[in-house]
Amino acid sequence: MRRFPIELAPPDIGPYRQGNTGVDYVHVLDSGRPGPGVMIQALTHGNEFCGAIALDYLFREKLQPAAGRLTLAFANVAAYARFDFDDPDRSRYLDEDYNRVWGDDMLLGARDSAELRRARELRPFVDAADLLLDLHSMHEPCRPIMVCAKSEKSVALARRIGMPADLLVDTGHPAGLRMIERNAFNDPASPKAAVLIECGQHWETSSAQVAIDTALRFLKVSGAVPAAWCDARLRLAPPPAQRVIRVTEPVVARTMNFRFARDFGGLEVLPSRGTLVATDAGAEWRTPYDDCVMVMPSMTHLKPGTTMVRLGRYS
Repeated sequence: MRRFPIELAPPDIGPYRQGNTGVDYVHVLDSGRPGPGVMIQALTHGNEFCGAIALDYLFREKLQPAAGRLTLAFANVAAYARFDFDDPDRSRYLDEDYNRVWGDDMLLGARDSAELRRARELRPFVDAADLLLDLHSMHEPCRPIMVCAKSEKSVALARRIGMPADLLVDTGHPAGLRMIERNAFNDPASPKAAVLIECGQHWETSSAQVAIDTALRFLKVSGAVPAAWCDARLRLAPPPAQRVIRVTEPVVARTMNFRFARDFGGLEVLPSRGTLVATDAGAEWRTPYDDCVMVMPSMTHLKPGTTMVRLGRYS
C-alpha cells in the first residue's frame, strides 16, 4: 500500500462537541425565516479531515443563515479521535463503513455497530434536509470528483454549484446504501437533492481549499446564505466546463487475491476496449468499451465485496 505525506493538520473539533441539538457535534443554525433545510456533513470517514477543516472555517467565520435552517455535523468523530499519523488509514471507521449503512433495513434493524449508532443519531437531521453536501477525500491522488449517485437532480445541483470539473453518476455500492442515496434524495419525484464531493487526496493541502470553496458555493446556491457573503470568501476559480462520467459497472473484489493489472491513476482514460483491468482468483475484468474511465482505483480497502474501481465513460 502506498503512503502519502500528510500535509494537513487535523483540526481540534473539541470546541464543537456541545451543539444545540442534544446530539454531540451537530449544530443547527436557524435563521428564524422561511427557507430550505440545508446540511453539510464532514468526517463521514475519520481520516478524511478536509471536511472538518471546512466546517471549522465556517464556524470561525461566524456563519449564519439568512433563510431556513442550516445543519453542520461532524459525523464519525469516534473514528477521527483515533487518527494516528503512523497509521492514518486505521481511522477510516471503527466497526464498518459509516457510508454504507443508510438504508432503512440497516438503520431500523437490530444489528449494532459504532457506525450504526452514530448514523441513527444523525438520521433525523439527514431526513429533514432539503439539500445536503457530504465532504470527502480520496486515498489515491486524483482531481476532485462530485458524486451524484444515480440522480439526475444531483447532477443539476452540482452544475449549479459549478465545481468540480468531473461529475459522477454511478451504480452505488453492493455493501450498502450511502447517505446521499437515502430515501427522498434518490426519488426523482422529490425536490430534495444530495451530493458528495471527493476533494482530492486525503491529506493534500489543496483538498482543504476545495472543501471550503465547495461548501461556500453550495451554501450560495441553496439560498440559505447571502451570495455576497459566500463570494467574498471564494479562493478557487471554477472549471471552464463540467463533464459527467456515467459508471456502467463496478469492479468488486471477490477474494483477497484481487489484483489490478497495473497501477492506474484516478480518472485515467484507457483508450482501447478489452484492456485488462484486474484479476481475482481466475476471474478477469476488461474495459467494456473504448475510452473507459477508471474511477477511484485503489487497493487500500481490499476485502471481498468491496468496490475496487468503477468503470465509466464521459457523456
